[in-house]
Amino acid sequence: MIQTKNYQFWFCTGSQDLYGDACLEKVAQHSRQMVEELNKTGILPYELVWKPTLITNELIRKTFNEANADENCAGVITWMHTFSPAKSWILGLQEYRKPLMHFHTQFNEEIPYDTIDMDFMNENQSAHGDREYGHIVSRMRIERKVVVGHWSDPAVAAKIASWMRTAVGIMESSHIRVMRVADNMRNVAVTEGDKVEAQIKFGWEVDAYPVNEIAQAVEAVSEADTNALTDEYYSRYEILLEGREPQEFRRHVAVQAQIELGFERFLEEKNYQAIVTHFGDLGALKQLPGLAIQRLMEKGYGFGAEGDWKTAAMVYLMKTMTAGMKDAKGTSMLEDYTYNLVKGKEGILEAHMLEICPSIADGPISIKCQPLSMGGREDPARLVFTSKEGAGIAVSLIDLGNRFRLIINNVDCKKNEKAMPKLPVATNFWVPQPDMYTGAEAWILAGGAHHTAFSYDLTAEQMGDWAAAMGIEAVYIDGDTKIREFKRDLMLGEVFYK
Repeated sequence: MIQTKNYQFWFCTGSQDLYGDACLEKVAQHSRQMVEELNKTGILPYELVWKPTLITNELIRKTFNEANADENCAGVITWMHTFSPAKSWILGLQEYRKPLMHFHTQFNEEIPYDTIDMDFMNENQSAHGDREYGHIVSRMRIERKVVVGHWSDPAVAAKIASWMRTAVGIMESSHIRVMRVADNMRNVAVTEGDKVEAQIKFGWEVDAYPVNEIAQAVEAVSEADTNALTDEYYSRYEILLEGREPQEFRRHVAVQAQIELGFERFLEEKNYQAIVTHFGDLGALKQLPGLAIQRLMEKGYGFGAEGDWKTAAMVYLMKTMTAGMKDAKGTSMLEDYTYNLVKGKEGILEAHMLEICPSIADGPISIKCQPLSMGGREDPARLVFTSKEGAGIAVSLIDLGNRFRLIINNVDCKKNEKAMPKLPVATNFWVPQPDMYTGAEAWILAGGAHHTAFSYDLTAEQMGDWAAAMGIEAVYIDGDTKIREFKRDLMLGEVFYK
């Protein structure tokens, strides 16, 4: 279950004492009012906390280090109300270690043409105070988000809200622990990767456990607990017997209930937020985890199939970034399966053998129990549904040997043209931007994986900002992509990120 901290963001206003105490009193009054009004909008997903005006090296440094030490502080938003000499910020910025936003705004929205005088000019200098501050942050090569616009504009508040979610993703990244059940699928390249470098770069811990150690946790689940969860399944989902004997069907479903409980208890006990499985190494498990994994993903855990720990971590990361989002449409692992290349109907059928998160479902969710050729175990139960329509992003984190690359593709999800009664898995059908052919070619050129972390609720900008904070390359495939320019961007990335 996702249990992020009660995060807050600090609002720090820069100024100096050249214009006297009366000016500083107005600076504090204005910044406090801005914070109060922004919090009242209901747009920000996390609380904005006002901090006293920063006017000296010592106070700036002290405030930034207090932000570092505060576990609930997910980032600092800075704004220069007046002119704040930028050398005062150097030591604080050098020691600051959390996400940073530069909010380029001003208290007044319009120039007061009839009354403006030098006192007003001295008090309202964001137009050049922020440039002084922006210069030093750029000179120090510090990654930050810049948001420009008047603080009362709902669109500007929405930009701050969007960055807050990215900042939480940056903070949560260092707490991600992935439990690998068995190992990577034999001879598969793209799901492999340097786990040590991932821990250095992202903070992720990726640990392996023997399958039968997890199977023991599953076996320890009581019959009463298993039956209770099975009853919940039957009350929540449509049961599709499709000719199977009811008692035998329920027994197969109960196996998944026992796996869900055993896996979740193990994950909670060992403090893991994501999990990978592999159908080639199931040990004493009676079924390949299907419905069980789908339910765990819906609760907020990350998942990657066939040992794909990078996708598992990214799915969890993206779920934390969308936690608490009103009217969220869902986040899941997906896999590119097969194309429709009929002119005018192009797209990619996204699915997996079993493990697609029901958070992306549209309409009824059913339980089916069908044979599965992979894994060599009894027929696994799984949740079957079709996904929502709408815009989304598909993300692939790949290891290029000497560095990581994040590939971000804007996609448009559509309804399946026809029903697929013989396909017993959850599905999503999307068209990559800018079109099927350009999008697929760009994905191949970038080295994208067949597994993706997909979300309806995040944007390419948010994920690109996360990549920038991690110090890795991000490449975008969207409505503006042209292959010639895309190849050039990849070549530039090779030089810059080597």
